Amino acid sequence: MLQQTQVSTVIGYYGRFLERFPDVKALAAAPLEEVLQYWAGLGYYARARLAHRCAQAVVQRADAQFPATAAELERLPGIGPSTAAAIAAFCFSERAAILDANVKRVLARYRAIDGDPKRPAVLACLWEAARAMLPAASDMARYTQGIMDLGATVCTRNRPRCGLCPVSGGCQARLQGRAAELPQRSPVAPRAQRSLHLLVAVHGNAVLVEERPPAGIWGGLLSLPEFAQTQALRNTAQALGARTLESLPERLHGFTHFTLAFTPHVARLADDPVGVPAAQDAPSRRWLPLADVETAALPAPIRTLLRDIRSA
Repeated sequence: MLQQTQVSTVIGYYGRFLERFPDVKALAAAPLEEVLQYWAGLGYYARARLAHRCAQAVVQRADAQFPATAAELERLPGIGPSTAAAIAAFCFSERAAILDANVKRVLARYRAIDGDPKRPAVLACLWEAARAMLPAASDMARYTQGIMDLGATVCTRNRPRCGLCPVSGGCQARLQGRAAELPQRSPVAPRAQRSLHLLVAVHGNAVLVEERPPAGIWGGLLSLPEFAQTQALRNTAQALGARTLESLPERLHGFTHFTLAFTPHVARLADDPVGVPAAQDAPSRRWLPLADVETAALPAPIRTLLRDIRSA
């Protein structure tokens, strides 16, 4: 959950998630939609899908035990080299190096490693430094936690607190007066924008939703039917028996690499809709009670939109 997400955002989700899925067997046995429901709002939903697949892979092992080495852990779905090393270091005291964003920053400054960490040659230098600085196995858990916390709280990206750093005496970036410029970053490309139209088909106290494809944005979650052109949306609303169709102001939602601009169109349907959402041409569609908006597996911007519709 903490990958690319702040601690303050994660804490509430973490508690609820573990209460519902207290162990790996509970997570593996749960339907994916329910797992996504408890993840909804955190973003980066591939993490939830991979955690579910990982749990299923673990329970298929002897006694449902996690592997005990970084090399074996890395073979599980969703676990990369740094995460595998962190688990191995914390749980099994293996001398395995981690390299998350905070650690990259600490090492780039401590060793004065030039270049963008995203470049393969620079990344290789960082991995070499990370492995070279590992302590004895008995100190691995403390060292791993310490270097992550150092990057998160002292050796921060902006305005590093070098005066509080316990290893500042050996930091090459500080000695060279370059702490603010390392690690070097690539120029930020202009963020692209994608536009689409969403159909908010309301029938009584329910709204029409559909399950998103597993891949892509909001993969596996419930969302509103989307259209590239308004005419196709109007045709669908008419087929459902819409009495009215109202276009709401455009809304924006930022993703890592682009901004999504979506325009909601609210269709109020007759008492008996003409179209059947779960027909053969749209098996992923169904009616969601508006009362279930808070607990359904909906993306955060869609949940906010439906809250506004419900309270209007």
